[in-house]
Amino acid sequence: MPPYALRISGLHKVFGRQTAVDRLDLEVPAGSFFGFVGPNGAGKTTTLSMAVGLLRPDGGTATIFGHDVWREPAEAKRLLGVLPDGVALPERLTGREMLTYLGLLRGLDRRVVAERADELLTLLELDGADGTLVADYSTGMRKKVALAAALLHAPRLVVLDEPLEAVDPISAATVKTILRRFVEGGGTVVFSSHVMAVVEQLCDHVAVIGSGRALATGPVSEVTAGISLEDRFVSLVGAPEAASKGLAWLAS
Repeated sequence: MPPYALRISGLHKVFGRQTAVDRLDLEVPAGSFFGFVGPNGAGKTTTLSMAVGLLRPDGGTATIFGHDVWREPAEAKRLLGVLPDGVALPERLTGREMLTYLGLLRGLDRRVVAERADELLTLLELDGADGTLVADYSTGMRKKVALAAALLHAPRLVVLDEPLEAVDPISAATVKTILRRFVEGGGTVVFSSHVMAVVEQLCDHVAVIGSGRALATGPVSEVTAGISLEDRFVSLVGAPEAASKGLAWLAS
């Protein structure tokens, strides 16, 4: 098995006159819990979408355990589970029907799908809503069932874009435990989030992205260099000066 679960080389994407991702290089070690952070508009979602085969790049490559995402999509995606930002789900299926459908599409045995769906729905506290249409799920429930779908086929790499957004604290703790166990079992997680404390708590490696480029990447201890990840993030990205000025009328 290659030493890198995900390897991005010269990845590039332009929308009109705006360069969203600027010839980005990134290596995610196999077996790591890898944080992916950056301000709004930094190119995080665009990068991850290209890396997993959801958006075609204008240049560069992305490989998953040595398989090129665009030249060997079947081999790459067999090893991959994805929870994308703004995930679209089959609204007219129930949670259990959705997992069954996606599991069978993956080529899993029906009995295996049923057993894994039962376990995932129970762990994610969706077993009481497994007969409810996905269209009637809350935002947090949709996140959890999408995570279940990403894990169902036992991938070796999962790429999660804001997986804890709108998820309540109890469910978030459960998700964190599941992901830690996944990494302890030899899996690799790429975890995008705006919450620096969560990334620092969970991840052993991190990349800070700004303007479509990697500003810092490596083990969390090396990137933070003795300060908090939030402080390091602000020093790399730069806090806007306007935030400290004006709005005098708010003072009582």
